[in-house]
Amino acid sequence: MANVGLSHVTGATESPLLEVTIGEALRDAAARYGEGDAIVSVFQGQRLTYAELDRDADRVAGALIAMGIRKGDRIAIWSANKIEWLVAHHGAVRVGAVVVTVNPALRQEEARHVLADSGSRLVFAARAFRGYSFVSALENMRSALSDLEEIIYFDFDDTGSDWFEFLNRSPQNRRRVEEAEGRVSPDDPCSLQYTSGTTGRPKGALLTHRNILNNGHFVGERQKLTSADRICLPVPFFHCFGLVLGALAAMTHGSAIVLPGESFDPESTFDTIRRERCTSFYGVPTMYISLLTHEAVHQADFSTLRTGCMGGAPCPIETMRQAVERMNMREITVTYGMTETSPISFQTLPDDSNERRVTTVGTVHPHIEARIIDPQSGQTVERGVSGELCIRGYSVMPGYWRNPGSTSEAIDEDGWMHTGDLATMTSDGYLQIVGRSKNTIIRGGENIYPREIEEFLLTMPEVAEAYVFGLPDAKYGEEVCSWIKLRAGANMTAEQLKARCKGRIATFKIPRHVRLVDAFPTTASGKVQYFRMREAELELTRPAKGPDPIAC
Repeated sequence: MANVGLSHVTGATESPLLEVTIGEALRDAAARYGEGDAIVSVFQGQRLTYAELDRDADRVAGALIAMGIRKGDRIAIWSANKIEWLVAHHGAVRVGAVVVTVNPALRQEEARHVLADSGSRLVFAARAFRGYSFVSALENMRSALSDLEEIIYFDFDDTGSDWFEFLNRSPQNRRRVEEAEGRVSPDDPCSLQYTSGTTGRPKGALLTHRNILNNGHFVGERQKLTSADRICLPVPFFHCFGLVLGALAAMTHGSAIVLPGESFDPESTFDTIRRERCTSFYGVPTMYISLLTHEAVHQADFSTLRTGCMGGAPCPIETMRQAVERMNMREITVTYGMTETSPISFQTLPDDSNERRVTTVGTVHPHIEARIIDPQSGQTVERGVSGELCIRGYSVMPGYWRNPGSTSEAIDEDGWMHTGDLATMTSDGYLQIVGRSKNTIIRGGENIYPREIEEFLLTMPEVAEAYVFGLPDAKYGEEVCSWIKLRAGANMTAEQLKARCKGRIATFKIPRHVRLVDAFPTTASGKVQYFRMREAELELTRPAKGPDPIAC
């Protein structure tokens, strides 16, 4: 800790950083945990041990070399969670390729931007996801992708599987794979992950082996993972949550990844936890809420669960209490991070109280330095004072792909990543996220932080989920709007909710607009999309267009 009076902390350094590549780490895992499960895909009916995952990664690597893939080439994966996703990833990074992770929820034009911007030479893809044909989309966009040479589909069709035909291209001799692997270093890039693009085109965050392998390792350390642990993973591989916190944390500890389905579904999750005797569960708060409010939760068997990760949004204290008590996750951890920092910078400890877990995002990770600054002066603020969170250390990305302007805006000359998140730090170094600096609502000159209002609304027993954002207002500049989902069986009107706020929070913070909804727009990883709620609210509240005025 640099200064107990200032919002500046440095993580422990007793445990050294891993100075190996992901390929080398997989070979080590195969040597140490060879017969243990590496990945189990329940919905596919398949599983691979660490020895088999290492063997299949070699097959992918050999096939890529045979088709001319070289170190630094970009290879995209456009698919929901499958066992093939992880095999393709490990084979690609083993030979120094950069894996471009494509959100399976993207549609043709969005995916075209990612593939074109990254210059991907090869795409591994599912044939479809949730009724949307990737085959049609890729054929339609192929002529516009000058760098794309080949598409390999994971799934069978009437003529067989491109995936197994691809694997059969690999030569039997491992020498060329080992030679290619020997040219890869921990500081080489291996992952290109595109931001959500809520304001303009998505940017690609370029991450190295050293970035994401170490981050996964330390996430696993906080959970006390061992080779006896089995992680139920409904969060996606295309996102750092699934790939880094999930697959890489598991690999560095010999734990198993268990996939209940291509995407999150409560019933398949219940069944997977029971059948595979999972000890850890990962999800965003909405996933936990879906499980705990599902009619089948009373028959679910959570007796084997111990730990897990929750992140992506604030958690209602009642949801956390039930995760600990009903789901048996007494060592659950809450994480905070962003793709650009590989992603996790702060994480709660297994023995933290529920209050710590819902009011903070924990303490700083090893080998990471964090401080909170005044956005105007750039000076580190006192503990308890709000400011912008900045991160420095091994986890900070080298930069945005082919975008030096955006890189220099995000990472200053001293190596600090400016997260854009507003935060405060407690006297003992726990971090509290206030909100996004860009999401701050300015109403009549008053700065309003949505996170603060969301946390207040979640104290109402009728409220299951609450999200707050700003709407333009002619008088005040902006007004507060909230979308609310009530708990099953709860009865409350928008006016009653606003009345409940009076006298308990400042009048200017009380939502002027309240909309009761059954669901929220989300990303494929389950994060709520504020910009889509705002767009929908603007459309819903726009006055009906009347007759054109008569010109005078």
